[in-house]
Amino acid sequence: MLRVRVPALALALVFCGSEAPAQPPLTSLNPTVKQIVDQVSEERIGAVMKRLESFGTRYVGSEQDSDTHGIGGAQRWIFEQFKSCSPKLEVSLDKFTVKKSQRLAKDTDLANVVAVLPGGIDKDRYVIISGHYDSIALRRTPGQAAQATEGGGSSAAEQEPIAPGVADDASGTAAVLELARVMSQYEFDKSIVFIAFSAEEIGLNGSHAYAAEAKEKKMEIEAVLNNDIIGSDISGNGRSANNRLRVFSEGPEDSGSRALARYTKEIAERYMPSMTVDLIFRRDRFGRGGDHTSFNREGFTAVRLTTPSENYANQHTATDTFANASVPYTARVAKMNAAVLASLALAPKPPVVMRSPFQRGQGQGQGAGAQAQGAQQAAGQGAGARPAGAAAAAGAGGPRRPAGPGLTRGPSGYDAALRWAMPNPEPDIAGFAVVIRDTTSPVWQREIYVGNVTEYLIPDLSIDDVVIGVKAIDKDGNQSLVSAYDLPAPRTDSAPAQPRPATAAPGGGERQ
Repeated sequence: MLRVRVPALALALVFCGSEAPAQPPLTSLNPTVKQIVDQVSEERIGAVMKRLESFGTRYVGSEQDSDTHGIGGAQRWIFEQFKSCSPKLEVSLDKFTVKKSQRLAKDTDLANVVAVLPGGIDKDRYVIISGHYDSIALRRTPGQAAQATEGGGSSAAEQEPIAPGVADDASGTAAVLELARVMSQYEFDKSIVFIAFSAEEIGLNGSHAYAAEAKEKKMEIEAVLNNDIIGSDISGNGRSANNRLRVFSEGPEDSGSRALARYTKEIAERYMPSMTVDLIFRRDRFGRGGDHTSFNREGFTAVRLTTPSENYANQHTATDTFANASVPYTARVAKMNAAVLASLALAPKPPVVMRSPFQRGQGQGQGAGAQAQGAQQAAGQGAGARPAGAAAAAGAGGPRRPAGPGLTRGPSGYDAALRWAMPNPEPDIAGFAVVIRDTTSPVWQREIYVGNVTEYLIPDLSIDDVVIGVKAIDKDGNQSLVSAYDLPAPRTDSAPAQPRPATAAPGGGERQ
């Protein structure tokens, strides 16, 4: 087992042995990723936002047959925009039905618009970028009459027929379309999915349908970047934070979503140093929800990207217009998305952190730090050095388990002894890096490049006092999400509490 002594507070790459492995460019800019970021067009993003506004409303109960008004016209226009990007994009309508409810006058057939750019090496592993193209208006302009529903009453969702929805969420849809245009001209290791969701505003129906089907199909979704309300840079109280972006991520402390949030901050700020990512360790804002939540519920890794300068007076009203939006801010956020999405799509998959044999369950989610699928394959051949006993990880007739604890105190009882696995490694794997942070730090503080091995020992490091993770790095310096070693779930003989069902929140998304 490799050994290295790490000085306290060291922020350096450490090598061991007389012939240390060559150091990949861990923090340099990937020329391809930079080129993609630079090609994101503010002008095109603005044109998409204005075009979506021109449909008047994109409320899910609005007109479906017109090409110039209502949600049907918007859906077809987005579909054609995806089709025009590149013949490599596989464009489809992901159809679903929303049942009649207090918020919808009748059963309604709707569709998410989906474009898939197949990967070249690991095409069955997906990274997703999304926004929602439906809109809603819950407050009438003065003197405007409510619209009658088929039931004879008036629906709150139909009291305002004008719902331009530019900041919420033509801005997110514009970012998705622009990245599809730019990135479809390149090739990536993993498949990229560009999605414009529908029916977000009445309960996350579109994303729920997609995520549920993805789980049923056992799709390997590594990460979801959901962009919702990235079109405003002046809040209702006049404050502006136009050089910042909030990223919301669901816990626990080292969930896959938290790993994705940290990755987003690191990569986005590397390629857009004029911008700062604020890590918000919450699922979403109070009393609100977004399409990333649908993926979290199905066990996938997903985060929400949103402006810190929300204007609540404009949201879900006729004043959420192009004139009240910020195209330059939306374009900067789109560039940040481009850096993160391209980096993920080019990078190796996350290593599998080997679980303790006494840990119940298989981890959380299906992304970084999540071992739901990877742990079952941990007995497979890893890159470089192989953890002792890995070949015996499979139990007769049952799912294959890791051979032993992934993080222990080592032979001395006072060290940090790490093991991990890399089933079916990519051909361009260069090696792995161990990352360390204080338990109270939101970001990784130390990094040790350890080479192409799958076990490592750090002497005199208490595993109780820090969080430790591992990431894979390829020969071009592209780095995977971090898989963190976390505590075993506590033993309990009682049945787990059932989650309280969510109810629809007035004005879009959901209320928890």
